[in-house]
Amino acid sequence: MLPTVWVLTDGKAGDEVQCLGVAERLGVTPEIRRIAPRKPFAWLMPRGPIDPREGPERTGSPIAPPFPDILIASGRRAIAYVRAVRKASNGATFTVILKDPRMGTGAADLIWVAEHDRLRGDNVLVTTTSPHRLAPQRLERARLTPPSWVAPLPVPRAAVLVGGDSRHHRFRPEDIARFADALDALARSGVALMGSRSRRTTPALDAAVAAVFARHGGWWWDGTGENPYVALLAHADAIVTTADSTNMIGEATATGAPILVFEPHGGHGKLAKFLEALKRQGMVHHFDGALAGTRYVPVDATRAIADAVRQRWLMHRQQLSLA
Repeated sequence: MLPTVWVLTDGKAGDEVQCLGVAERLGVTPEIRRIAPRKPFAWLMPRGPIDPREGPERTGSPIAPPFPDILIASGRRAIAYVRAVRKASNGATFTVILKDPRMGTGAADLIWVAEHDRLRGDNVLVTTTSPHRLAPQRLERARLTPPSWVAPLPVPRAAVLVGGDSRHHRFRPEDIARFADALDALARSGVALMGSRSRRTTPALDAAVAAVFARHGGWWWDGTGENPYVALLAHADAIVTTADSTNMIGEATATGAPILVFEPHGGHGKLAKFLEALKRQGMVHHFDGALAGTRYVPVDATRAIADAVRQRWLMHRQQLSLA
């Protein structure tokens, strides 16, 4: 029997993707519920209550019943809604929170955190990398059906995944020049470049990278059509990525290809711990314009998280039947 599942977030892409990845590994198509708390209740999250106008008994509530077997949530603003569902369902809904809820281990029945977070407990699952939607089968399908731009590129091929300015990183002009120079050196060494921008890539960074690709006959996504992200990862012998996204770096570990990380100005202690953990395992290397590292066994944290959710839910359901 497959469980019914809700994915609950405030719509942030990074949070929703992680929840969807776990739900899909459970073999279900989840119902997506998005919350948008209003002031002053939004200011009180995650500890404060939800707006009474959004209670489960209200028409149009984002948490209106029938309640699911499993609720998977992520993001600070979703935590109060998880509590509300838990209470309204009389504990029947098995609740899962991805990332530290900042409320302790009692915030949900199961909590997943990354290794660099401090939260620990009997109901806390810890992995080095985050959950995502890059199941092995999805990567294999992409390898078997390469897009037309892959064949003309000689091997080895490097997928270049370019982020941009973030909460903790900034691409100053000198960072852009340093990154472009390193890509130039990589291409001159005989490595074919293929890559894509992201929504956070600034015009100056985009232009500098595109110029390197043009000089060396690489393939740079022009922003039209579907993002080639999965195809890039599937056909890469190495992956060059910027340090501003732990999700992007974590997802790259699903390929087994060496990951070369470029770090612009800024940084954060948690990110540094994350990169050091992957460096110790031989997955991540500093990008200085040359290939480094060898292939490794692909990492599949999403499977481990989904397995833990399934096992704990089955135990939860059994306990309910005995009550």
